[in-house]
Amino acid sequence: MSLNIMNNINEENEMRSEYDFSGGIRGKYYKAMQAGYSVKICQTDGSIITKEVSPCVITLEPDVQAYFPDSEIVNATLRALIRLIPST
Repeated sequence: MSLNIMNNINEENEMRSEYDFSGGIRGKYYKAMQAGYSVKICQTDGSIITKEVSPCVITLEPDVQAYFPDSEIVNATLRALIRLIPST
C-alpha cells in the first residue's frame, strides 16, 4: 500500500478527542455476555424475531464468509457434513 493510503487508515482508526473512556471499567459486562443474551430483530413487516446468542462464537475467514452469509446456512451445511461421517 502507498504511504498516503496507510496514513488515511491510521487517521481513521484514531480515537477522537471528544471520546472520554477514563471512567470505563474493563470487562464490566464480560461475565454477563458469557452467560448468553438475546437480540430482538425488527422485521420490515412489523414482526419481531428474538434470537438467543450463546457465548460460542466462531469467526470465519473472509473467503469462507462469501459462501456462508449467515449462521443458518453454516449450521445447515455442517449438519449435512455430519450426516456423512460414519458412526462408530
